[in-house]
Amino acid sequence: MPSLPGFGFSGPTTRTGWDSARVARALAALMTGLGYERWGVVGNDVGALVARELGILAPEGLVGVHVQQVFAFPADADELARLSDADRASLTTGSTADFRAKAGYQPIQEKRPQTLAYALEDSPAGLLAWNAELWTGFGEQAVDADEYLAHVTIYWLTRTAGSAARHYLENARTGAGYRDLPNRVPTAIAVFPEDFRSLRACVERSTNLVRYTELPRGGHFAAVTDPDLLVGDVRAFFASL
Repeated sequence: MPSLPGFGFSGPTTRTGWDSARVARALAALMTGLGYERWGVVGNDVGALVARELGILAPEGLVGVHVQQVFAFPADADELARLSDADRASLTTGSTADFRAKAGYQPIQEKRPQTLAYALEDSPAGLLAWNAELWTGFGEQAVDADEYLAHVTIYWLTRTAGSAARHYLENARTGAGYRDLPNRVPTAIAVFPEDFRSLRACVERSTNLVRYTELPRGGHFAAVTDPDLLVGDVRAFFASL
């Protein structure tokens, strides 16, 4: 499980340009360097953006991409009309609308991450509050307090709050993670009901989508709250390849 550049145990990045596409190239080089000839990628949140870029890059050896989100939206009225009833509802009153309405951290980190970084690097209370928005704001998931403190402590001890926030600015500059470029690698999406809902018709516009699974429970941090469902879907997908 690689720690993304600028996050956690990889330490803070010290140069600009580390968007999701560059991270994808780094991870592909890592897998080649480690000697893997056949491998897959599993990603959530920023990891899903990097996984999408790996699918676009399609490095030798990559056999499948499994994500919890593909952030794609209707390109025109015709595509909007082709959405399922559930997908259309998610855009207006459902989980996707809720996710977008509450993600206040995203526009700030896309525009002024360095200003924010000084406060986060200087205040444990500030870092706890900033992370709490995502950990408790979507679907009111029951997240264990010790789990939450452990995750935030990693950011504090490695001093990566600023470089992690800057990743959003880098993606905003290049479109990495959101670019509508062809991904021909077999791709699976695990859809959790309390998370952003990937719109199947929009995803299929540029992605080789071979599996779309709607799970009965769970949200944005399903790896923490519902690991049995996530692991089961990952195993089923890669077994099919």
